[in-house]
Amino acid sequence: MKNRLKIERAILNITQEQLAEKIGVSRQTINSIETNRFVPSTLLALKLSMLFGKAVNEFFELDDDEKQ
Repeated sequence: MKNRLKIERAILNITQEQLAEKIGVSRQTINSIETNRFVPSTLLALKLSMLFGKAVNEFFELDDDEKQ
């Protein structure tokens, strides 16, 4: 799964640590999402979308092999 979390975080000029504190996870979780090592839960994806004011599908996109 691809994501735009790092880009969106940079637009707001906030660190991984600051973002993690805002949504109640560790900085390592944010890093793992940004580097595609962790797929967030639905709850976490919704928290991110609300924080950034964007739809979940603006952050996360399925890879071609995941769409089938």
